[in-house]
Amino acid sequence: MGKLIRTLTVGTVLAAAPGLASALVSVGAEFNYWDSSLSGNVKSGGDSANVDRDLNLSTDSTFNFTAFFEHPIPALPNVRVNYTSINQSGNGTVSNGFGGVVGIDRPVRSQLELDQLDLTAYYSPLNNWVKLDLGLTLRNLDGEVDIRDRLIPANSERVTVRGTLPMLYGAARLSIPTTDLAVGGEVNYISFDGDSISDYNLYAQYDVLGLVRLRAGYRELSVDFEDGNDKLDLTLKGPFFSAGIRF
Repeated sequence: MGKLIRTLTVGTVLAAAPGLASALVSVGAEFNYWDSSLSGNVKSGGDSANVDRDLNLSTDSTFNFTAFFEHPIPALPNVRVNYTSINQSGNGTVSNGFGGVVGIDRPVRSQLELDQLDLTAYYSPLNNWVKLDLGLTLRNLDGEVDIRDRLIPANSERVTVRGTLPMLYGAARLSIPTTDLAVGGEVNYISFDGDSISDYNLYAQYDVLGLVRLRAGYRELSVDFEDGNDKLDLTLKGPFFSAGIRF
């Protein structure tokens, strides 16, 4: 991308670190199933293809894993790692051609692979029945769309975007007193020089015996990201369910 954001400050993060970290060490991990739908466009040079109308992409698999470590040391941030892998494929028709290789009105086979690896450092200025997390995420984005003529497979075009960029991170959770239920949400966001990524979710949560954590909610990821002559302008959204364990 060559546009690694330099103007984003960590002042927002540091301002939330007056020593109000959790009183106990907490470690956890969860797996997530996301039933996402896809819309938007992929672009290469002056050519554009709609992922729904032209490429007819549909979900093959969406995998998400999260792990976190929280501790009582005030000066050090808590740490969260999140990995999302999205794979979609489909058979469609590129009505206007694509990339100067795939011709007009040609039947195509397309494959989307989008991987995200997040490393988040955050502080928890509130951590009781209301929990508030503020921090900074470093996201490694690796996206690729392969568009291939089904009749002449040698004729293909590949759209590739890669980059590592910082994002603002925030999360809030409200525990319902005298129950094991909670509601909350999380967001990662960055916008700079024409590129933007937003990733948020809202959820309801149920803890079983203080050890197993179940969540159900809604997640939406929007990627408008350019790398050289290639660009992804995509939105994935839909319900999710996760199960995890915490100590």
